[in-house]
Amino acid sequence: MTTARPAESHPPRLYPPPVLTSPDLDALITDTETEILRVIERVQDERTKTLYEMVRYHLGLDRDGPRGKRLRPLLGLLAYESLTGDYRHALPGAAAVELGHNFSLVHDDIEDRDGERHHRATLWMVFGVAQAINTGDTLFTLSRMALYRLLELGFSESKVLELMRLYDETCLALCEGQFMDIWSAEHDDRLSVDFYFDMIGRKTAALIAASVQAGAMLATDDREVIEAYRGFGWSLGIAFQLNDDLLGIWGDAQATGKEPSDLAKHKKTLPVIYALERALAPDRERLRAILNRAEPTSAEIAEGRAILDGCGAREYTRERARTERDEALRRIESAGVVSPEALDRLRLIVVSAISA
Repeated sequence: MTTARPAESHPPRLYPPPVLTSPDLDALITDTETEILRVIERVQDERTKTLYEMVRYHLGLDRDGPRGKRLRPLLGLLAYESLTGDYRHALPGAAAVELGHNFSLVHDDIEDRDGERHHRATLWMVFGVAQAINTGDTLFTLSRMALYRLLELGFSESKVLELMRLYDETCLALCEGQFMDIWSAEHDDRLSVDFYFDMIGRKTAALIAASVQAGAMLATDDREVIEAYRGFGWSLGIAFQLNDDLLGIWGDAQATGKEPSDLAKHKKTLPVIYALERALAPDRERLRAILNRAEPTSAEIAEGRAILDGCGAREYTRERARTERDEALRRIESAGVVSPEALDRLRLIVVSAISA
């Protein structure tokens, strides 16, 4: 089955991806959060209660706390359901994915000195750096412990060990990608487009690919099917990051509630790297000067956007995002899906997550 690519002569205005809300997907999210809480409740005691309150705070599971979209566990559950017809046996794997993802977010917030996540103070801002680091380490450990419950559901020890190996390799890739990101921000080395794709592959695509692959691994031993699902997740992860790059520079402020800030924060995302490689020499030097300003003015940021547009950086990034999005759809539609309903929901996630 082929997927038609919409033909557009001019880039549309960019809006953030719509929140994924449907009764079916909400049920999967609720069940994943219940599984996460089950893991926490098994290990906490009276003396460590506050530690697990910190865990719940970061996850948004403290009363009515704000939460992320739970995209990664959703993908794993839908991958499993698409091959078996039911997602529930894959819930421990989904919980492990979400816990592992959030351990990296806690550490990222500290490293980036970000004071807000999901419209409230980040963990380190509330409880201090030392306790935030410890809570991040706790989330990482809980992610592995979540996998043990797969044994209770009848999965073999060899299957669980195989899944643990996948998770460990993915966490290592996350750390490598974060190293590359921090190093490139702290050094004046000229980044290449190739370097950037390697970095986001490790930092973003690896976890999304592993989330999907884990669901497929629990559902089947067919290596070709598992690889097709991993390829779907990888392409989706790359497209997801590129879409975020576009929103960070050209996103609609009225829709997002804030000005696009990647240029102001000196982030070297794909449009910027492409422009530094391809723009004419005077424009390259001017763009570098703007990026080196501690606090560029609104006029300078607008000038930077104009340079990116002028050398085709926005269109190049959009085209790469669309290519990866379409590749993700192609892979999942040829992967031997059993449940058409699950396939439809996977398509919905792709379309909802990618606005390029």
